[in-house]
Amino acid sequence: MAQYLGLSKKYMKKIAVVALGGNALLRASEAGTIEQQEKNAYDTLAKVLGLIRNGYSLVITHGNGPQVGNIMLRNEAGFEKYKIPKMPLDICVADSQGGIGYMLERQMRNVFNDFNIDKNVVSLITQVLVDIKDPAFENPTKPVGSFYIKEEADLLGKANNWQFKEDSAKRGWRRIVASPVPQDIMNKQIIEELVLNGHVVIAVGGGGVPIYRHENNFLEAIEAVIDKDRASSLLATQINAEELYIITDVPKVYINYGKADQKSLDVITVSEAEKYIEENQFADGSMKPKILAAINFIKNGGRKSIITSEEEIGKENGGTQIISG
Repeated sequence: MAQYLGLSKKYMKKIAVVALGGNALLRASEAGTIEQQEKNAYDTLAKVLGLIRNGYSLVITHGNGPQVGNIMLRNEAGFEKYKIPKMPLDICVADSQGGIGYMLERQMRNVFNDFNIDKNVVSLITQVLVDIKDPAFENPTKPVGSFYIKEEADLLGKANNWQFKEDSAKRGWRRIVASPVPQDIMNKQIIEELVLNGHVVIAVGGGGVPIYRHENNFLEAIEAVIDKDRASSLLATQINAEELYIITDVPKVYINYGKADQKSLDVITVSEAEKYIEENQFADGSMKPKILAAINFIKNGGRKSIITSEEEIGKENGGTQIISG
């Protein structure tokens, strides 16, 4: 790709994709004020400086769960009180990409300023191509938005043709949408060109805005949410990244999690990771998608993937490393 872009050898750098989890901006115990989110963003981004100092060019991706949920609430409230037209889910995801991307970009610039690093940062609204025939559209599973009592969920479902499902922890009912497999990152060439030229790129926010292609190549949005780690893994593959960091709220991956014989994993091969998946060691809604994203990245040419907490980013032997084999 570098030859295609016409880049000289001096720009040939090793690339790392860092996929930030939702706690990068919003901690579980916080209300989510802008002051809290900006401080969290600064603190998180300061921890990736080790990668930059070690010669990596960075692409930063991020989740959007709490933020897009709040956008959807404002959608409903604005319609109920002021009859402001509701925006579809793709616009809500794009809104969250813009807002979070702006916040991360500004705080990254503040980090660079405070640590005397001369680099540029750019955030991109990212569309991600999916297959309209993906089986996920026949079986929506991804919860989005707020919790409702069953009567509220029933009314919203009838009014908007939405599907709802009760939360496993009995906290209420949430809207569920499809989570199709990402097929292509639409602006991957631009992202690679920017990062190879040494710029930090913020992209694939919330997994990207899902779109599909008609037979005449017309692009249309669809009501769905793409898994952020899956999209980050695909992007890392498409821009020839060496490493993929998946940031979560635990320092390492565990087997027998929460049991007396719980064990942390330091370095595992793809084969070992697949064996643990077969043994149901990882929960569907938490660690399993991250492990699958890491496996896909390694199988498609990545050197290693690291699943860890933000405190462990860049540390020697930090996190759980997944390698080929």
